[in-house]
Amino acid sequence: MLGSLFPLVGWLLYAVIVSRIERVRPSLSLIMSEHRRRWVANALSRDNPVDAILTSNLMGSISFFASTMVLLIIALFTVSSQFEAIGSVLGDLRFGPPPGPFELEVQLLSMLALLTAGFFSFTLSLRQFNHFCILLGAARHGTDDQSEIIAIAAINSIAARNFNQGIRAYYFFIAAVAWFWTPLASIAGTLIIAGILMMREFHSAARSLIAGLDVADADTTIKAAKFTGYRQAASSLRSAKAEKTGKKPPEDSTETP
Repeated sequence: MLGSLFPLVGWLLYAVIVSRIERVRPSLSLIMSEHRRRWVANALSRDNPVDAILTSNLMGSISFFASTMVLLIIALFTVSSQFEAIGSVLGDLRFGPPPGPFELEVQLLSMLALLTAGFFSFTLSLRQFNHFCILLGAARHGTDDQSEIIAIAAINSIAARNFNQGIRAYYFFIAAVAWFWTPLASIAGTLIIAGILMMREFHSAARSLIAGLDVADADTTIKAAKFTGYRQAASSLRSAKAEKTGKKPPEDSTETP
């Protein structure tokens, strides 16, 4: 049972653990938030279609991964009706006795939950990139309103965060597949994958290169890098507008969609 649920739990806990580590050391994803702000600021002063092309490529990648996730979900539904055939195959491949029907059912349900959660992460990311395109198109050309730029960049960062959640579902699904060999392989695979992902986020060569770029604006980096949802984005935008008008910002009543 532990081996079956471990990849799913690992996927859920990974984002929580990383958010705690980011308080001490910024991750690659957090550092990229500033560059997303720079992207928006520069996009609003350009007259060529390069930003539309970049956004189209991003959304195309998300659609591809979401479609592939659907195929995997369909495959799992197909396999779930072949318990006896799976048991006979595992008898030759598995270390130890083959799993019983209940163990096999729990494993398949856990894998299905992981893929479904990943699919919803991709579709949510796609929706949020649509929001980003609308906001970018609606912004006045050449505007230097930092509160608007930060809000648009924040939507981009939120969409990227959900895209990363979906990608991680693929990684942890590999650990879930290792269960068919032995439950210990599933547990070990989850820990190894989580370690590799954390290394990429906090100690990779890409992080070192991007963190070394001296392009950040200290005042806006702090605001842009700390968005973790629509509620925080709306609250920061209200605060920025209140600073301009000298009025106290209203109480936060924004609901996360």
